[in-house]
Amino acid sequence: MTLTMLGVFLAHVLLGLPLFISLLTTALVGFLFIDVSMVPRMMPQQFFSGINVFSLMAIPLFILAGNLMNASRLTDRLMGLARLLVGHFRGGMGHVNVVSSVFFAGVNGSAVADTSALGSLLVPAMRKDGYSTAFAAGLTAGSSLIGPIIPPSIFMILYASLTNTSVGDLFLAGVIPGLILGVAFMGMNAWYAWRHGMAKQGRFPSARELGVAALGAFPALVAPFIIVAGIVMGFVTPTESGALTALYVALCGMVLGNLNLKDFWKAIVETTRLTSAIFLIMAASATISWLLSYAQVPSQFVELLTPYISQPIVILLMLSGITFVTGMFMEEVSALMLLTPIFSPVAMMAGIDPVHLGIIITLNITIALITPPMGACVYVAAAVSRLEIVSLFRTIWPFVLTAIGVLLILIVFPSLTLWLPTVLG
Repeated sequence: MTLTMLGVFLAHVLLGLPLFISLLTTALVGFLFIDVSMVPRMMPQQFFSGINVFSLMAIPLFILAGNLMNASRLTDRLMGLARLLVGHFRGGMGHVNVVSSVFFAGVNGSAVADTSALGSLLVPAMRKDGYSTAFAAGLTAGSSLIGPIIPPSIFMILYASLTNTSVGDLFLAGVIPGLILGVAFMGMNAWYAWRHGMAKQGRFPSARELGVAALGAFPALVAPFIIVAGIVMGFVTPTESGALTALYVALCGMVLGNLNLKDFWKAIVETTRLTSAIFLIMAASATISWLLSYAQVPSQFVELLTPYISQPIVILLMLSGITFVTGMFMEEVSALMLLTPIFSPVAMMAGIDPVHLGIIITLNITIALITPPMGACVYVAAAVSRLEIVSLFRTIWPFVLTAIGVLLILIVFPSLTLWLPTVLG
């Protein structure tokens, strides 16, 4: 049954049908194997229950906050601060690219939005400083992976809703891995700049210049603290935190005079479009997840990995390999929705902390955003840099390997993930 469903899904994807229709058709085929009379009763029920979760309301609110930040031009202030902090080093514009992604990750939580917002500005600037177009676009796509790791994170909210894990703990657990990923990409950029003999740009900023830039970016820098501190301290739920952040960014935009009604409406329309696509995929994926659970696929998977259950690192490596390959050929939200219910029981039996598993799965799913043939961030980076998609897919692998290297470090050293939630949880 499972192989037939997989074949049907791949066939529909290759035909170019909308993803949620491909998922629903796959679910229908699965019901034919079990009991076709369940279709009119269970398919609508599971389709609706997959998105009838209060915590999922945080997703459109965080997306709205990110869109409002772009509309309010707060992103430009963050980039200005990043330029002063690291722009004077060798390969400065590449470092600015990565640091801007770290800053922007604290509000949006979406890698694709990060690539789109920063790429159109930073790729031409990097090209002007002597970077090749392929490296500039690759670094933009690669550094955007920091977005779903540093809180807030759409993927973490989805994982939490599927496993009843604390969103606050997941958000805290993502901070150090996100910073490690940023340092890894900055190291890669520094090596590129040294290898190509790039000169230093500008001078070290004065304390006054840094103060002015920090003050200008302060409204944007406050947003991540509102999100994390509010959830961790128990003042607000993730959904309330998203609403509060969106309101805060909107007020900042209006007070600073950069947000008008036209831009506000565009942000709402873009949020609605993206949220609708995500929720349709989630609902269709939830139907397949229920079907696989009904067919006892998770328990069969547990039995398959039982010989390795006493070796958590081996289990995480195997789960990561499966997730990596799946993410290459499946949209990330649907992959997360389908794999998490199967992987979670295995991890529990192996004694793996659910928060640690959440970060590992999130990073795996995120890496899939820059792997061919489905890597959404690569398509966006290719579009903003006017580069052939095939050419960029050919040169993206060093960035993929860098992210995989960070993933392996997090698997071997779980304390890097669990230390912050343990201290502040």
